[in-house]
Amino acid sequence: MMNKKNNRKKILKKILSYFLFVFLLFLVFLSGASLAVKNNVVKKVAEKNVVFLGQLSGKYSNVDNQIAQNIDFSLYWDVWDSVKEYHVDKGQVTDKQLFYGSLKGLVNSLDDPYSEFMNPELTKEFEEDMSGSFEGIGAEIGIRDGILTVIAPLEGTPAQKAGLMSGDKILEINGESTEDMSIDQAVNKIRGPKGTEVTLNVFRIGLEDFKDIKIIRDTIIVKSVSLEILENNIYLIKINAFNSDTEYLFLNFAKQAFEGKAKGVVIDLRNNPGGYLETSISVLGEWINGEVALIEKFTDGNEMEYIAEGNNYLKEIPSVVLINYGSASASEIVAGSLQDHSKAKIIGEKSYGKGSVQMVKNIKDGSSIKITIAKWITPKGQDINKEGITPDEIVELSLEDFEKNIDNQLNRALEILNQ
Repeated sequence: MMNKKNNRKKILKKILSYFLFVFLLFLVFLSGASLAVKNNVVKKVAEKNVVFLGQLSGKYSNVDNQIAQNIDFSLYWDVWDSVKEYHVDKGQVTDKQLFYGSLKGLVNSLDDPYSEFMNPELTKEFEEDMSGSFEGIGAEIGIRDGILTVIAPLEGTPAQKAGLMSGDKILEINGESTEDMSIDQAVNKIRGPKGTEVTLNVFRIGLEDFKDIKIIRDTIIVKSVSLEILENNIYLIKINAFNSDTEYLFLNFAKQAFEGKAKGVVIDLRNNPGGYLETSISVLGEWINGEVALIEKFTDGNEMEYIAEGNNYLKEIPSVVLINYGSASASEIVAGSLQDHSKAKIIGEKSYGKGSVQMVKNIKDGSSIKITIAKWITPKGQDINKEGITPDEIVELSLEDFEKNIDNQLNRALEILNQ
């Protein structure tokens, strides 16, 4: 009897031990599963942090481009959060507005008026400008000595018809001061639908007081090159800008001058704000095919020579180039190069002096960044950006002459070619 009881106890003990073992295994499994889940969560968070931090501190693989160790990117988010929490109009401020604004500020910190961040809307407007069609007043503007300045009113546009001139300092746009206003902000305020009015308050040397100029906006469609055949078979070719249609149009007119045995050619680059670098080099190919058109100098001191390619249609035809304060960028390249190669006499007034090179880089959301990457030097070493192009013969066009439609600069060019 005693043995049976002992056997039952042993069997019961084994059963209990077995279930206890199974229960302990179950607890271990739950703990392991829970730990695995936690580890996966931690792993995912860690991966996100690694990706985020990698985008900031691990972006650059070489030492030269590494972000400085004393840059704390948490400050960016501190400012972001503060603006969203405390600004009086925080309910009207969008994340996209803050984001694009911060990218704009990043580029503006370069203190370079020709480098800028353009959101998708501004990028579209920029592309329309280069295609030769947009709504506005038809004037190129820039920053000169910290003041918003008219570089060039385009030929036949509302800006020119209203009397806006190269060198005019724009002090107000519709009564709003332009002090500390960026170029793209000014462009946005000056542009507008066809038929609407914009008032520019300007200062001009020679005027006793500030002047309000009222301009009715219109659709601006400008062919970049025009041809007029003057007396004595002199060809007047005016290039308004170096746009997408310039190369084809200029080549056609240069060929006409060659086949028509032109006595001379006047290239009018006055109030030409510039445009595509490649186009200006193609234009030069009609005089200096196979020769150096310009030199591009980079920040590291390296230089690159650009060789003109063309048909030399104008190589043997006496040429005069007209420039003024509104001649900038690519138009200065053409004038400076022809001057250095002694292929044309330069007449008029000293050019604007914009000899820097901008690269436009498109961003995947439709935005773009236009950034200065180099500067231009003429074949004989003139620094366009600092000096501009000084004419071989200075002929000024006064306000009185302009209002009377007297063009002393063109008249002088004709005198030279008719001699």
